[in-house]
Amino acid sequence: MIFVIEAIALCALFTLMVIMMAKDPIKTLYNYPPKIQERVKSLPQYQGKIPTQKNKLAAKLTASVLFIVILSLVLRYINGYTTFIEGFGYGFLLWTIVNAYDAVVLDICWFCHDPRFVFEGTEDMADEYHNYWFHIKGSLIGEGIALVICAVVGLIIQFVL
Repeated sequence: MIFVIEAIALCALFTLMVIMMAKDPIKTLYNYPPKIQERVKSLPQYQGKIPTQKNKLAAKLTASVLFIVILSLVLRYINGYTTFIEGFGYGFLLWTIVNAYDAVVLDICWFCHDPRFVFEGTEDMADEYHNYWFHIKGSLIGEGIALVICAVVGLIIQFVL
């Protein structure tokens, strides 16, 4: 039962994060298909507003470290896990659920169809906004990243906490 509660809570937190990011979609430009990124970068109204690749990497690293710390603490002190396999396995399962929720519900069902995510000057690119394969590939990449992050969580639970 606690697993279901944790999965729902993580999906809700992830949804809240997406809602906050939706207020200024330019900050999430690199989460859009490449053709949309190229078009936005070429439009004068976005010059000077587009985050750099360095900013993108810094944001992802910060989010990864934060996720590792929070997940390690939750799994150790709320769930009571003490071994690598418990931390890795449970963390990976939670990540996979949130990742699937992100790809299907947030990306394919919401993002791909919500006009608030369409950049001015790209309205003619409906096919690119409905590029579901882009989000599925992103989800598969996310699973690969999960292997590394959840392994770190398992090591922290096993040897640090």
